[in-house]
Amino acid sequence: MRLLERSIVRKNHRKKWSALALAAAASLVLAGCTQLEDTGYLPGQRGTSDLGDGIATFWVNSWIALLAIGFLVWGLIIWASVVYRRRKNETGMPEQMRYHMPIEILFTVVPIILVFGLFAFTARDQAQVEENWTADEMEVHIEVYGKQWAWDFNYLEVDGSPYDGGVYYQGVQAVELRDENGSTTGEIDYDQLPTLYLPVNAKVVIDLKSRDVAHSFWVPEFHYKEDTIPGKTNTFSFTPTREDTYIGKCAELCGEYHSMMLFQVEVVSQEEYNAYIQSLEDAGNVGERGDEYNRNLNNPGTSVPEIVHEEQH
Repeated sequence: MRLLERSIVRKNHRKKWSALALAAAASLVLAGCTQLEDTGYLPGQRGTSDLGDGIATFWVNSWIALLAIGFLVWGLIIWASVVYRRRKNETGMPEQMRYHMPIEILFTVVPIILVFGLFAFTARDQAQVEENWTADEMEVHIEVYGKQWAWDFNYLEVDGSPYDGGVYYQGVQAVELRDENGSTTGEIDYDQLPTLYLPVNAKVVIDLKSRDVAHSFWVPEFHYKEDTIPGKTNTFSFTPTREDTYIGKCAELCGEYHSMMLFQVEVVSQEEYNAYIQSLEDAGNVGERGDEYNRNLNNPGTSVPEIVHEEQH
């Protein structure tokens, strides 16, 4: 009887110590969660745009699921290596099994469920990201043209919108800073980068086009990018929700100075945005710079030239 009581006491003590160890480990892990861990080490922070938080959540949850599966598989490998290792004085081959249907079914069904589950969540979130504001919903409409190796922005007018439009901005590729000897310093002049202005909390629609080759419009802190394809218009909609300055870049190898195809995004208040649009209008940048400036329009034709025979008299 006394032995039974001692055994129960020991088990209770073990449970208490196990619970304390688990609580301490959980506290340590949670205390170590910084902004980087919260977004799965993606650039930026939550609350930057309406799309970014959903993408970051899907990214983090995917890694949690994959790591859980990884730890399970690693644990099973270690367990099998320890339990079924060859002991001393053992000779010959261990007992062989040709089939084990329950395990084989498990190893087939579980990966299928995981793949289809990941696909379903990916399709759901991608559908939300690719859903665009309608003409009645949008408040800011911007045409973005990629070109070797810079960006042009057309701020189009939107009926009934409190935000101004009807102007354009033409950018140049990143300018490198030089020292007094004229040598490059490895730094760029951020003041001369093409800058896209967006009003905070506005429903923005961006049409992406190319003037020459394929580019990719990428603002890492928005957790989203979209290609610009010659002869095609790609569109995406989002709402910037944090005033700040963000760096954007081309994410598609597009030629010699691809690395210099940088730009900035300024998310500002409505007043600052309208003041910027007014400054472009005052500078004479009224209207837009459209497809008529595409370099591909100057390409030679592919048809066979016709030979015209002059009549002889």
